Amino acid sequence: MVITRQGIVATSEVLASQSGAQILARGGSAADAAIAANAVLGVVEPMMDGMGGDLFAIEWDARTGKLTGLNSSGWAPEKLTPDFLNEKGITKMPGMGIYSVTVPGCVRGWEALHAKFGRLPWADLFRPAIYYAQNGFPVAEIIADEWKAFQHALNAEPNAQAVFLPGGKAPATGQVFRNSQYARALELVASQGPDAFYRGPIAQALLKTSERLGGVMTAADLADFRPEWVDPISTTYRGWTVYELPPNGQGMAALEMLNIMERFPIAQDGAGSADAYHIKMEAQKLAYSDLRRYLADPRFAKVPSGGIISKEYAAERAKTIDMNKAHCDVEAGDPRRYGSDTIYLSAVDKEGNIVSFIQSLSGAFGSGVMVEDFGLMLQNRGALFLLDADSPDVLAPRKRPFHTIIPGFMQKGDVHVGFGIMGGLNQPQAHAQFVSNVVDYGMNIQAALEAPRFTKLHFGGCDFMMEDRVPEAVRKALEERGHPLTLRGAYSTWMGGGQVVLHDSATGVNYGASSPRKDGAAVPEPDPYF
Repeated sequence: MVITRQGIVATSEVLASQSGAQILARGGSAADAAIAANAVLGVVEPMMDGMGGDLFAIEWDARTGKLTGLNSSGWAPEKLTPDFLNEKGITKMPGMGIYSVTVPGCVRGWEALHAKFGRLPWADLFRPAIYYAQNGFPVAEIIADEWKAFQHALNAEPNAQAVFLPGGKAPATGQVFRNSQYARALELVASQGPDAFYRGPIAQALLKTSERLGGVMTAADLADFRPEWVDPISTTYRGWTVYELPPNGQGMAALEMLNIMERFPIAQDGAGSADAYHIKMEAQKLAYSDLRRYLADPRFAKVPSGGIISKEYAAERAKTIDMNKAHCDVEAGDPRRYGSDTIYLSAVDKEGNIVSFIQSLSGAFGSGVMVEDFGLMLQNRGALFLLDADSPDVLAPRKRPFHTIIPGFMQKGDVHVGFGIMGGLNQPQAHAQFVSNVVDYGMNIQAALEAPRFTKLHFGGCDFMMEDRVPEAVRKALEERGHPLTLRGAYSTWMGGGQVVLHDSATGVNYGASSPRKDGAAVPEPDPYF
């Protein structure tokens, strides 16, 4: 772990972490540092995030102890409807292209966080990102691999190819990459504020791009968008309180998993036992079946999140687990009868304020659509809508889709932890495994991030992916119970990179951690030794 009395910024790329730490050293808050680091990530890890995506955040105020949630996920264009797509012969939501694009929430999210929790001038937060976009940066190793692996996502857009495939191919490790077009976009946002993106030159270029490709986004779709402040939802897990954001994000699945896991003596089974893995895998399938059935934008559909995260419902679901046999096609339950490719970063300042922050383009390079003249990729978050009229997640005007990106937070006594692990549907199951590593097995935050994990990136069936560090005897026992396993490498990116910060209120000491599955690091604010 990184341990200091100063602040810490932990991101998936070292230059971004360092930029955030510099903001802290200049007197910035954790929110300032998170915004600055995220802006840099949009430059140095462009296939994962940027101004064309959405963001969610949880902020913990060290002075008041108050936890605040921000949902800055954008909505579908008003004219993008199932009927419109049906007239074009489209019967399933496109995975890429202009019809997968929803209004980007990122820049308005930055604005909201800065207005409520920021200290430094707005324009100062973008100086590191503008510097790297103008002057270039050496591409990091894992990012270079992912850039190459996903360069096909740029094939349909010559403008994007020209920017992101210099010389016709993805930049290699250590190759200096510049994006002067994106630098212009950042400069406009820094000097003119968020209206440059939602009403000004960037908005005009976005609408021009959309119109050229047959899209239906309007000036009003952009100008009318505002993020939403929300109250986090929570459950308790063996004495800790764990928080997630409410729908349209999938955080409720992590809480349901923890409630089910709590019904079993996981700690006495040991961190690497077949029984412990089996329980967590079965809990995943139960929670994700409910996720698939019920998650939607709560402004358009009644989402029974209170029932899904209730202890009583977990007890009912836990009774269906057979310790000797995996269940494959798990049906959703009825929680209504009970109560109430992504980047993640976390930041803590020296006062102990924490920001748990996640932002994404959804798929690699998002929709594959780049805003002309601004080197800015647009998200394909709309791909997660359904066109089934009976689904709570059916496409509708100004509706927000099923969202995979979720920030996490947990606390007990004087210990407060902002955490997150990226990777689409990987996220709730990774959150639950991280919490278990800390709570059940007493791991520190770095060890809890590094511990071997499983994941399942689709709904239905018995199969899981698992890192090959899990002992062969354990894997064999799981397969004998009916879990088909696909082995991945020791620190596989399929399991999602993650970052964590921890503040101890009793000592005033901060701790940071970053997963080896990414290029990042937890970087401390320098002490005032000069």
